[in-house]
Amino acid sequence: MVSMKATLEKIIYYNEENNYLVARCSLSENEDKTFTIVGNIVNPCPGILLEIKGEWSTHPRYGKQFKVKSYIKIQPATRKGIERYLGSGIIEKIGPGIAAKIVKHFGEDSLKIIEENPDRLEEVEGIGSRRKENILSAWEKQKKTKQVMLYLYSLGIGPSTVNKIYATYGDEAPQKIQENPYCLIQDIFGIGFKKADSIATDIGVKKDSFQRIKAGIYHTLIQSTDQGHAFLPYDEIKRKAAELLGIDGALVEKTILSLREKREIVVEDNAVYHPDLYLAEMEVADKLGRFLKNGKNTLPLEWEKTLNLLEGKQKIKLSLSQKKAIKTALTEKLMVLTGGPGTGKTTTLKSIVLLFEEFGFKVLLAAPTGRAAKRLSQATERNASTIHRLLGFVPGQGFIKNEKNRLRVDLLVIDEVSMVDITLMRALLKALPSSCRLILVGDADQLPAVGPGNLLQDIIQSGVVSVVKLEEIFRQAKKSLIVVNAHRINNGKFPYLPYFSSLQNNLNNVEERDFYFLEETNPEKAEEKVVNLYCKEIPEKFGFDPFSEIQVISPLYKGKAGVTRLNKILQKILNPKGHFLLRGQTVFRVGDKVMQLKNNYEKEVFNGDIGIIEQVNSGKEEILVRFPEKSAVYRGQELNQLTLSYAVSVHKSQGSEYPAIIMPIIISHYIMLQRNLLYTALTRAKKLAILVGEKKALFIAIKNNKAIKRYTKLAERLAKKARENIDIR
Repeated sequence: MVSMKATLEKIIYYNEENNYLVARCSLSENEDKTFTIVGNIVNPCPGILLEIKGEWSTHPRYGKQFKVKSYIKIQPATRKGIERYLGSGIIEKIGPGIAAKIVKHFGEDSLKIIEENPDRLEEVEGIGSRRKENILSAWEKQKKTKQVMLYLYSLGIGPSTVNKIYATYGDEAPQKIQENPYCLIQDIFGIGFKKADSIATDIGVKKDSFQRIKAGIYHTLIQSTDQGHAFLPYDEIKRKAAELLGIDGALVEKTILSLREKREIVVEDNAVYHPDLYLAEMEVADKLGRFLKNGKNTLPLEWEKTLNLLEGKQKIKLSLSQKKAIKTALTEKLMVLTGGPGTGKTTTLKSIVLLFEEFGFKVLLAAPTGRAAKRLSQATERNASTIHRLLGFVPGQGFIKNEKNRLRVDLLVIDEVSMVDITLMRALLKALPSSCRLILVGDADQLPAVGPGNLLQDIIQSGVVSVVKLEEIFRQAKKSLIVVNAHRINNGKFPYLPYFSSLQNNLNNVEERDFYFLEETNPEKAEEKVVNLYCKEIPEKFGFDPFSEIQVISPLYKGKAGVTRLNKILQKILNPKGHFLLRGQTVFRVGDKVMQLKNNYEKEVFNGDIGIIEQVNSGKEEILVRFPEKSAVYRGQELNQLTLSYAVSVHKSQGSEYPAIIMPIIISHYIMLQRNLLYTALTRAKKLAILVGEKKALFIAIKNNKAIKRYTKLAERLAKKARENIDIR
């Protein structure tokens, strides 16, 4: 780390949203020698003297520059610096002209006069009593900003986070933190419980304070939603919160009871809920129960004639289970359509939509992600949207469509329901009119949603909703080893394993197969083979493009053949040169394949969307990414929403399909070797799937059918609704 004092001479670029600055500075002892600084600095202005700490680096395009890690603003001391500072706009009512007059009159004492003897400002031509008061007011404001920043730095908070705190709280930041340092967890992205707790300790919050224990309980509940839980059992949250806080469980229990009395958490029987999730689960159960309570709504049809006409119009032959699904859709207000690959879900769904349109129903189609919505649209040859777009999501406001402004729809079809969490389902059901029919489509054997709840499984397990499961694999699909092996794995059977050799072996008729297994017991060599397949063998033999058609899907992020390592290796081979931007430990380069990590409704880019970087401006800390549907610009903190995606996790691949997938499956991935994870990964492949690794690891995954239990009560709440309304079914 290098420390120096420098005068800010010229602002080249400044982003007010994240305070990212590119500027020219001069050294205090040599004003003629200038250099470039980059970093996050609040309210920069020419003329200000900065005490900066950081490090020198060389940018391939912009040359040598100083990366600021921390800084303190100091009042300028020279006449030139003072004049530029006062005239920069940092103090309202003082422009360059007035600044020049002040410095001409008071010289190097100008700032001292404003601070200690402000009445003398009226000695300067053009400054009367009113302007003087305005100048003093603005001076106090910027002085307070400086004091706030110094206070935040004294708490051990880094520059970028300090900027975010100040942008959120302004001059009230010290008061907010003193009152409740744990408010930072909810209000400031990037501050977790540990950091807030460290700040709380610094300002004297006691270990057993109610405020701290409450924050620990909330943190434990919120953390549990990352594992998909809607609640935690009483004993479990008591134990976990006590361990987190380093206190006796009796204190946690006492705080839980107090929070329950204040209705800040919900305790039902042995379950402890965050109030939002409790309401979400209750409302979903209630609204689904209302669908059931309204009973059957049969359309007057001659079934055989209708189905024959449907087959003739589409030139298809429906199976018995498909006919059952169509009939159920026409007789029930709520149904679930489920089934694995190759069982005709798409044909069935298309037939249902066609029939309802023939009857004059308004049909809407939606899915949880942009990728899934696009696939649904292609499958049905109808428009489909994301659920958020359907409900008119507005950042900062929520959903436009709700119980007061319902959707106009007669039949709503939601695909990939296994990816929908309980909170999104709550919002969706609020917006549906009572006359609407609802069809939920998904593969119940895939991984559940990343968010809280186990929606599709719970609805099926409740036993009160009509469920049609398509199980017959159609003749054409039986030719695909991807389909056949996916079903074998799902049924706990070992897959057929045609072996994939290198190109030197001159494989015969390799194009006729779509599934291969490449055996390798050494993790490092397995990793090498995954890389070779991605970069060379698959493109050469099958003609797939690594950037748009091949996807590595790994069970684990860390370690050999994990997502993180594979991304670095593949980037180095496939895209080693070009303009780049360093963000933390990740290098983003023009041409890189990247993935969106969270839903961004303003950009209309969603969790799991994959794009290619088209432009990089490291000086402005800005990236332009081209996604299949549109391009999006990322600046400053928004870059945290992107990651390299030559390799992705199985969870991140959900809802997507790729022409070709490669999956490492090795013993060192033991913690993630599960049947539903393997099944989900394999069903992402459309034309080619290659597994690389150990038969033993494959065997472990297939036999491990114990999905991680999610704490939810939706299934029993739905069953209870059925008992309350005997006439439901």
